Amino acid sequence: MLLAGWIDRARCLAQQVRLADDYNGLICSMSPQGISLLHDLQRTRQGNRMMIPSGQARYDGTRAPMADLLLLLAYGFGFWLTLGLAAYWGGRGFYSVWFPAAGLRLALLWHAGPRLTTAIAAVEIVVNLIMGRFNPGAPDLAMTLWGILRPVLAYGGVVAVIRWLSTGRRAGVMAPPMPFGLAAVAAPGVAAFSALPEALLRPDRTAVESVQDIMISLTAFAVGDLLGVLIIAPPLLWVAETISQRRSGMIAAFRECAIRGSATLEAALLLAGGIATTWLLNRIGLGSQPMPLILAVAWIGLRSGRFPVWVALTIVSLLILPETAGAFSTIDRLHLHLDLATVVVVGYLAGSYCDAQKQARTDIERRDRLLFQAERLKTLRAMSVAVIHEISQPLSTLAIEAKHLHEITDGADDEIMRSAALVDRKAATLSNLVRRLRRFGGAAVDEPSALPVSALIESVAAIATPEARDQGALLKIGPINPDLVVFAQEVELSQALMNLLRNAIHAANDGQVELTGEKEGKSVRIMVTNRVGTSHRAKAGMRVGALVAQAIVEAHGGHLEKAKVHDGVAHASIILPLAGDDA
Repeated sequence: MLLAGWIDRARCLAQQVRLADDYNGLICSMSPQGISLLHDLQRTRQGNRMMIPSGQARYDGTRAPMADLLLLLAYGFGFWLTLGLAAYWGGRGFYSVWFPAAGLRLALLWHAGPRLTTAIAAVEIVVNLIMGRFNPGAPDLAMTLWGILRPVLAYGGVVAVIRWLSTGRRAGVMAPPMPFGLAAVAAPGVAAFSALPEALLRPDRTAVESVQDIMISLTAFAVGDLLGVLIIAPPLLWVAETISQRRSGMIAAFRECAIRGSATLEAALLLAGGIATTWLLNRIGLGSQPMPLILAVAWIGLRSGRFPVWVALTIVSLLILPETAGAFSTIDRLHLHLDLATVVVVGYLAGSYCDAQKQARTDIERRDRLLFQAERLKTLRAMSVAVIHEISQPLSTLAIEAKHLHEITDGADDEIMRSAALVDRKAATLSNLVRRLRRFGGAAVDEPSALPVSALIESVAAIATPEARDQGALLKIGPINPDLVVFAQEVELSQALMNLLRNAIHAANDGQVELTGEKEGKSVRIMVTNRVGTSHRAKAGMRVGALVAQAIVEAHGGHLEKAKVHDGVAHASIILPLAGDDA
């Protein structure tokens, strides 16, 4: 009877702590602190989901060499084709004021990353050699090769710098579509500026004689590249994203334009009016006036976004470029192309602003949903703390008495001994759970402190193991140096690590997840590893868990490496700076 009484008391307390146990699971997914940290992250690191050239955000370093080779072969053919086409808009001191090859170059660098800069330079050298644009035996071969390499290096450098600026806490306002917009404008300018020393030291190479000729040459260089980049690069990146990421970026854009018939009609009428007004002003002797077209494309961009305005800009370019090809005065051609570049830049920036506003509204809606969830969790936290406070003392008494019961039944009947041992074990487990919940719900843990990595992993493993068992998975803990210490908030880091573990548990196809920690220089890498199938694709969702984990880790001065799949094994890591003498 005594044993039955203890079992009844344990069952009663277990039912009372169920609410607190629910809180334990929820608080590891989200907390008010994590929500507040998430707000800054969403403004700076949110991936654009609407037709944004975003290869830099998705490239993970695992692209097969064969895929790179195919990209380079396609680039070589495209470069050869566009290089020959651009010659129709050439002139004295510059190659072309319409250089679509620059758009191909930036599109490939943005999609695959600046790591292909040297390979792209090699492809351009080979194409120029095949086209007979330089003689390998010429005495000034080094200068010729440098002239080919220079713009490629400038573009690769701009892409690398902007990628670096748009990551981590350096991002600031560098949220999409700002990074690509900056690269599209900065790369032609940097490439043109890099040609200034050669134009000053060796004017004979570009057939320029005066400062005025040099300025015209460099201006034509920048304008040609700018037009090529803003007209050619965006559609190539949209198509590449649609194919490689299986996303319907361009298809969705066509569908949206078809559905919004009134907006499409409005854009068509505005563009037609702008073109007609520009033509009329030119016919009455006022010359080429870009203002009507600027107003038209700015309105289209602000109302509809980048895709519709890109279509409008392409139409304008198709009307102007044939008129300036072939035998045409250099000054007149440059004047018209400067006007066209002004229209293109204004239109693209207006469309980018519209898309940024749409993305901001989406982020605000998501933030509001997260805030609603945070309020619910805040209420649940207060309720859980109250429940924990009420049951902690009787539960401690129960654990002590159960241990005593286990000891005094030593030597009794086997069934009684097993039952007493079971009560002792369950009471101890429940007592440990309540202590852990008190730590999660208490205010003292909000302050950062020195935290051994081994203790963090042990605490998280204790929470994750039952969940992994319910999912039919096995959580393995690798050897961890007990001297590795970070300065952090244990609760917040536990949340971040739990989010990674949950993702790995749900994705593991062999039911095994490994959690390890190791030192890397002045940092510690906490890695979650699991095996996935070769055809594994991420499940759709809000990605709240990943955003919270990323926000928490960056708030601690570290960074999160999201899951990368290599040879069927997914690796996700949290990298944190070490504290104390190990740092």
